[in-house]
Amino acid sequence: MKIDKIFEALASNPRRKILAYLSESSMTAGELAERFEMSKPSLSKHLKILESADLVKSEKKGQFVHYSLADDNLIGTLHTCLATICPVGGPLVRESAAKAKKNAGQS
Repeated sequence: MKIDKIFEALASNPRRKILAYLSESSMTAGELAERFEMSKPSLSKHLKILESADLVKSEKKGQFVHYSLADDNLIGTLHTCLATICPVGGPLVRESAAKAKKNAGQS
C-alpha cells in the first residue's frame, strides 16, 4: 500500500531532514550530501525511498539532478508545517528558505 511506503519513508530521521531541506527549494544530491555525514550511496538510497513514496521528485537539469518535494503532497505540506516548529527541523527549513531567497536573487 502507498500509505505504508509513506510511513516507511518518514520513519527515518535522515529522510525527514532531507524533506526539511527540500521544503523551500530544490537541491542537488551534492548540495544535500554536504549537509549529512553519510556516503553518497547512502544518501542516494534515502532519496530513492522518498521518491518511491512519492514524497520527492527529481528533475535532470544539465549535468545535475535536482530534488524537490513532490507537488500537491499532503505529507510534504504537513511535514513542512511540523518542521518549522520542530527543534531539529526548524533550522533546516530556515536554511532552505535562505537558499531559495539567494537563488531567486541570482535569477
